[in-house]
Amino acid sequence: MDQKAHKRAISAWTMYDWANSAFATTIMAAVLPVYYTSVATAGLAPNIATAYWGYTSSFSALLAAIISPILGAVADFSGSKKKFLTAFMALGVTGTALLYFIQSGDWLLASLFFTFGNIGFAGSLVYYDALLPHVAGPEEIDQVSSRGYAMGYIGGGLLLAINLVMIMVLPGLIPGLDTGLMTRLSFVTVAVWWAVFTLPLLLHVKEPQRRIHPGEENYQPIQASFHRLGQTFRELGKYRDLAMAMLAFWVYANGIGTIIVMATAYGNELGFGKTTLIGTLLMVQFLAAPFAILFGRLSRKIGTKKSIYISLAIYTLIAIAGFFLYHEWQFWALGAAVATVQGGSQALSRSLIGRLMPKSKSAEFYGFFSVFEKFASILGPFLFGVVSTIVGHSRLSILSLFVFFLVGMLLLTRVDVERGMKAAQEEEQEMVDRQANPGVA
Repeated sequence: MDQKAHKRAISAWTMYDWANSAFATTIMAAVLPVYYTSVATAGLAPNIATAYWGYTSSFSALLAAIISPILGAVADFSGSKKKFLTAFMALGVTGTALLYFIQSGDWLLASLFFTFGNIGFAGSLVYYDALLPHVAGPEEIDQVSSRGYAMGYIGGGLLLAINLVMIMVLPGLIPGLDTGLMTRLSFVTVAVWWAVFTLPLLLHVKEPQRRIHPGEENYQPIQASFHRLGQTFRELGKYRDLAMAMLAFWVYANGIGTIIVMATAYGNELGFGKTTLIGTLLMVQFLAAPFAILFGRLSRKIGTKKSIYISLAIYTLIAIAGFFLYHEWQFWALGAAVATVQGGSQALSRSLIGRLMPKSKSAEFYGFFSVFEKFASILGPFLFGVVSTIVGHSRLSILSLFVFFLVGMLLLTRVDVERGMKAAQEEEQEMVDRQANPGVA
């Protein structure tokens, strides 16, 4: 690939972060949680409405986690990462658009449509992440991953800003418009935005070369996927640093994912106004973009692991401070603190995992990565909901998150990046040699 095409592919790849982050901001983090806990769950107690949102997030993440590694292996076998990405994107776009029909008290229907959207969102990211090691070289993977997150924050933040104008400004300017209608129309804008800005990736990122393992020549895709998953489990000893890195990520992602999913619902429970809740999320989007880039540059100077340690230390302080959250200005301050580390911690985790896996198994291993990520999205919000239900408030739920960050850092100390990269490169070379000489065992 020439340099111009390489740069175009990188730009097109990062645009999918721009595209799907509209779902993460308007649907997962800002507008839908408030609409769900105040309109869709009308008539329920505030802490129960918060718990239902946590259960909904957990259930949809569980479904995505179950299917991700199987379909990831299918995509590697069939050479169809982009096709799977497109299919999940279409499911997510459809589920998101259907949220337009949610009215007062329709919490069950809202949960169903959000589940479709979240499965589409989570599933498409498996194949999007799997394309990263093929789009970016080892020397630029941290920076490209960070750039993707930065694009996501800007794109998601820009549409959220448009949605806020629709919801909070236009009803006061145009007679006949009401906040509920404009809120539901904002869900439609997310679906359109997501679909349209996926096109650059589909046009300019090439499907990676298909590689068949020995003995799989006559397999059907599903059969091959289970064969590969079984083989991967049997060979985990080859990838001990990759396995430990994913375990560490799973632990600390419990804390990160819960903060992302539950922040506005928690603030709504504390009685904070919608301007503060959604405005803080909007601030986080634009403030996080430059910090994601800065963390990518920081990794060049001090290394990926040390950069992740810094982000997790800051998250630990945020979790502790969240217990003492009483005033709206504190919510803004904590939002600013989250913005400094949210993009960097996730981008560098994604690129670290990418370094430690064989490129020909990228969708398969990112499927496992997705399982770890989604189970973090299951356990964290679920425990948040359980504790909130039992004690009648969510302060202890926020405080407990610091344990995830501390244990995650401890596990990350056991990852030897250089050793893991060497194991991945050796496995990839063996795969290339076997494919070039199929008669050689």
